[in-house]
Amino acid sequence: MALEPDAVDRPGTDGLLVRPDPADPRLTRRVVGIDQTGAPVETAVTVERAITLYLNSQEIVTMMTIGDYPEDLALGYLLNQNMLKPDDVVTDVEWHDDLDVVVVRTERGTNFEDKLKKKTLTSGCAQGTAFGDLMEALDEIELPHAELRTSWLYQLTHAINTTPSLYLEAGAIHGCVLCRADRPLVYMEDVGRHNAVDKIAGWMFRHHETGGDKIFYTTGRLTSEMVIKTLRMGIPILVSRSGFTAWGVELARKAGMTLVGRARGKRFVALAGEHRIVFDQDLSFVDEESARSRRKGAERDD
Repeated sequence: MALEPDAVDRPGTDGLLVRPDPADPRLTRRVVGIDQTGAPVETAVTVERAITLYLNSQEIVTMMTIGDYPEDLALGYLLNQNMLKPDDVVTDVEWHDDLDVVVVRTERGTNFEDKLKKKTLTSGCAQGTAFGDLMEALDEIELPHAELRTSWLYQLTHAINTTPSLYLEAGAIHGCVLCRADRPLVYMEDVGRHNAVDKIAGWMFRHHETGGDKIFYTTGRLTSEMVIKTLRMGIPILVSRSGFTAWGVELARKAGMTLVGRARGKRFVALAGEHRIVFDQDLSFVDEESARSRRKGAERDD
């Protein structure tokens, strides 16, 4: 696989370079059951598949994923686990659809047996992991100056909530969006928020995109894992429609990242990096979030 922009990565009418495809029959399935009254119902459910990742000749991890963008998922996972360096030369990414295997090959020799023994479970869904030396790598990251205009924030959340997605089709899925100013650029979904963010990290690596002028949006909680992965992409602003964990806030403050949560309708809460926020939007012109866009369980985070 050549690490160059794909032919499909071209802006659509909504400006997105990559967008969810709820019509893809590989990603959802119709299932028949009954509702609370005993009446028959048919509903769309999200499909999961297990994909095994190899780095050169070594098996790294098996990930539960919806299966789209496996090359980006593989590259992003390795980058965010500090197993692949930003300046590493990737010679090939092989996706074997029939075997559910993706192999990343690099010029630099790798051996992560000891590091794999140190991996610890994090608060991410499915098999999110963080390695013991990951925190040390964060000390080398210096986030650039940036700003978050509230007009951008409201335009972004509206655009993201109204984009056709697997969530609106079937639910049971997380979304992450790479943005610049008031424009969503890359929208990825997966059963775990860590997979969605890894796909975006892999896309950025392939397209030689830097994070200094970007905003990262996620539907998931603002945990330590989400903060760490956003920091590793060099993105200074992290926004979520969901809530915070204490360690996530602590890490964001230590790194100088702007952390905005509970961003729904007119409302949001910033718990780190407030100095970047420019209040330029008249709230009387901002609509509340529609019932269709409201995520399950959102009321618990109010």
